[in-house]
Amino acid sequence: MERPKKPKKSSISYWIIALCVFLALQAFVFPRLFQQSVKEVSYDTFISMTEEKNIGAVQIEGSQITFTDKNEKQVYRTGTLDDPEMIQRLYESGAEFQSKIDSTSNPLLQFLISIVLPIVLMILIFRFFSKKMTERMGGSGSMMFGMGKSNAKIYVKSTAGIKFQDVAGEEEAKELLTEIVDFLHKPERYQEIGASMPKGALLVGPPGTGKTLLAKAVAGEADVPFFSISGSEFVEMFVGMGAAKVRDLFQQANEKAPCIVFIDEIDAIGKKRDGGQFGGGNDEREQTLNQLLTEMDGFDGSKGVVILAATNRPEALDPALLRPGRFDRRIPVELPDLEGRIDILKVHAKKIQLVDNVDFSVIARTAAGASGAELANIVNEAALRAVRLGRSRATQEDLMESVEVVIAGYQKKNRVLSNKEKLIVAYHEIGHALVAAMQSHSAPVQKITIIPRTSGALGYTMQVEEDEHYLMTQTEIENKIATLTGGRAAEELVFHEITTGASNDIEKATKMARAMVSRFGMSEEFGMVAMETVQNQYLSSDASLTCSMETQTRIDKKVSEIIQNQYDRAMTMLKSNVAKLDELAKYLYEHETITGEEFMQILNRSGALVQ
Repeated sequence: MERPKKPKKSSISYWIIALCVFLALQAFVFPRLFQQSVKEVSYDTFISMTEEKNIGAVQIEGSQITFTDKNEKQVYRTGTLDDPEMIQRLYESGAEFQSKIDSTSNPLLQFLISIVLPIVLMILIFRFFSKKMTERMGGSGSMMFGMGKSNAKIYVKSTAGIKFQDVAGEEEAKELLTEIVDFLHKPERYQEIGASMPKGALLVGPPGTGKTLLAKAVAGEADVPFFSISGSEFVEMFVGMGAAKVRDLFQQANEKAPCIVFIDEIDAIGKKRDGGQFGGGNDEREQTLNQLLTEMDGFDGSKGVVILAATNRPEALDPALLRPGRFDRRIPVELPDLEGRIDILKVHAKKIQLVDNVDFSVIARTAAGASGAELANIVNEAALRAVRLGRSRATQEDLMESVEVVIAGYQKKNRVLSNKEKLIVAYHEIGHALVAAMQSHSAPVQKITIIPRTSGALGYTMQVEEDEHYLMTQTEIENKIATLTGGRAAEELVFHEITTGASNDIEKATKMARAMVSRFGMSEEFGMVAMETVQNQYLSSDASLTCSMETQTRIDKKVSEIIQNQYDRAMTMLKSNVAKLDELAKYLYEHETITGEEFMQILNRSGALVQ
């Protein structure tokens, strides 16, 4: 069994050790290393040497006399006695009085020992520990700690192995990047006609859509070295180090041309400059951005150096970074559509053992809106579930359950609801499903469960669109709001009181109703006027209002009115079909989970619904 590795010491510990060693040498070794031995003599010897005028330098301190011979080759020490004539005899002997007698015999040796030797030893210790720290931090350059080095990871062409065929669901992005690959393969074709390849291409899209994977695939298809560095790696504590890393990165790229340089999360250094309004506009990040702009202007694109960058915050980038001549090609990497999700699932399914009758189209429809990373996680969760259940192959059921794990979390087995709470949740979920089933423009119900999940949901109703949907009409949005209010309406209708279980439904319904009024122009009172803007289309759908406080008050009133109308509509539907509501809720209470087919069978077996 492999032994656990000892934790590495922090970098500061090396400097503490070095400082302690130096102080110990300075205190105990250097003063005595070349010090002459001091000879203890009697006071009679001192008087005799004085009378013989063989005294060089004398130091009287307390009850101790330290002196040297005439040639200052030996240091002597003796005690003092009551001798009033001692000073007179010393003057007559020609002795020199000093405040302190240095025990070293040679001034040059004294200089070397006291100044040069400690400096040399300190430099050697400093360089030794600097080298060790540089190795631990992954640097290999000559600068201290490798701070001036870019530390970019290089994927050599023979080991990359990633091609466009390994990237599914992004056909448009691959088509735009194919031109870059063709340029790296045959640059002479473009040079003959006088065309120049874009210096940089910016990959924009939500997290998990495969931007980094696409960049590696370009390098794999072009069969060239691939430099990869994150934008945050340019940010240093010392001013100027980020700019030095940019210079080093482009120097390495020019040396290994043709190659691809990929900067992930470029918004870490490429944010819009504030024009010097705060802090003078001279901080480390802006210096790094300025150096990046300069390097992109200075390098020759005809050498075959292509700069790729990725971000999910394109609106935050500085305009100078996006102008032609720098990142002049913007490549969207969006969430995959239905066909794209099917292809991505098939790519990742090749890595696990699956049964033969898996229908990926059902999984793809259920996982609408999922990114490539989430789909990969779904496939992996299915394989893990199969192992937990003791099977050697994953099944359709494993994949469906893994979709629910990604959407709502794992089943919370240690949470046991009381019978009353379980019944309330059953009516709540059937209220959603029944209102959805009674509307012609609502997605069919796929599954209903009252088993609590780790996300905090005590139950949920899963609806799956039959076809891919890119536009929504006002009627469809209103139907969604009515479906969301169906759970609370069922609680009030049956139990004559409401619970906290509808909090997530209320939040979603409010966002939809507000978007109808302030963004989509679906209100007669305000018409086609945008009164809020989305801050980031990839990271969050949150929007900020751009209207007066008076208008905001009117918007709030209209939003409440829309939701109340749909709530009343849902309540009317449930009151007209209360027998169906009771029958379905009882069945769900007993079975805890029912499929869409079971739900529709019960719904249709005893007469038509009252609209």
